[in-house]
Amino acid sequence: MSRNLWRVEVDRHTCIGSGLCVGSAPDDFHLGLGRQSQPRLEVVEASDAILEAAENCPVEAILLADAADGAVLFPPE
Repeated sequence: MSRNLWRVEVDRHTCIGSGLCVGSAPDDFHLGLGRQSQPRLEVVEASDAILEAAENCPVEAILLADAADGAVLFPPE
């Protein structure tokens, strides 16, 4: 059985450190130096919490891509 894996990236030039991602998915994000978001892991199993974190980011700094083929899942173009 294959798993749906996502690659998670945070654009540090865009992130404003609101912390909404940490509130939505505390197991998957933390605020690092300069209060900027960082994913805890680069590749994760797809989850509603991670998608919610990306959707709630006020500046769309979180990128979700399919780990297998690199297709961007969020943000929409």
